[in-house]
Amino acid sequence: MKLSIAAVTLAVLAIGAATVVPAAAQTRPDDPRENATRGSGNARMGRSRDRAPQMTPEQITAAAQEQATLAQTGCQVSEAKLLGTTAEKTSIYEVACAAGPGYLIETKTPPLATDCVLLAHTATTARAANPEAAVGPQCTIPANQDTQKFLREYAQQAGVPCTVDQVAVVGKSNDDAVVYEVGCSGDQGYWIKKINNAWTKTACIQVLAESGTCRFTTTGEIAASVKTWLAGSPAASCNVTEARLMGRNANGVFYEAKCDGADGVIARLNDQNAVQQIYPCATAQQIGGGCKLTPAPAAAPAPASGGRL
Repeated sequence: MKLSIAAVTLAVLAIGAATVVPAAAQTRPDDPRENATRGSGNARMGRSRDRAPQMTPEQITAAAQEQATLAQTGCQVSEAKLLGTTAEKTSIYEVACAAGPGYLIETKTPPLATDCVLLAHTATTARAANPEAAVGPQCTIPANQDTQKFLREYAQQAGVPCTVDQVAVVGKSNDDAVVYEVGCSGDQGYWIKKINNAWTKTACIQVLAESGTCRFTTTGEIAASVKTWLAGSPAASCNVTEARLMGRNANGVFYEAKCDGADGVIARLNDQNAVQQIYPCATAQQIGGGCKLTPAPAAAPAPASGGRL
């Protein structure tokens, strides 16, 4: 069986590397603060002549909305700030949205928009590696601060069927979608991602089979999920202590379950996780290489000398 989760790399956010001159600190070359030798009268004239007109809050919001629309963010701007300009003479806006996370938007062509959840994740990761790391501009509008709120909304939108207790950014997959990990209370978690405005979710038992990592899911939580699937089947009495995804073929999906104090089983399920067939490990050596979690049965003792073969 070929599994389909793409390799995940840490999201690289170009806007995070931008050096921004704050809007309030911007001056022109002949600003009186740049030439201390001018007289006070000339300085006052310089201020009135050289300082660029200040944008009103309404103008900032309108300009930010235009950039958000051009960047195809889908954001209905509810609040906006002009953070400043870059060395390339582009402007940086922060926007809060009526729904979903806000963005930092750089006025390139087309505009570059990075959502506040990813910016916060990148900053946290960089500072964990180096507390002195320069993380670039960050979102500061109060409505953009609760990134966990937005992450939990993602889990709900993706249809994660559990009580969510943790959510975090994993990184970007090789199809350029941002991947998030969702942790569940007492059950296995999921990786979720959104492509073409549609969410997909992948259970952690599959993530692990594809050499991924689920930080918020324990071995016991995966076992609990598989135990639930076995209810009502011939393996319902199995007290599952460990489980793994083995693979898939045209007949279904195959899982191995290790049973406490009993022989393990291989279960074939359909796409709705309904059990189609149970194979005891003792007789399932030909299915996907057999059981790996359940110890192989001990070899029969050699017959006594002179005994029958």
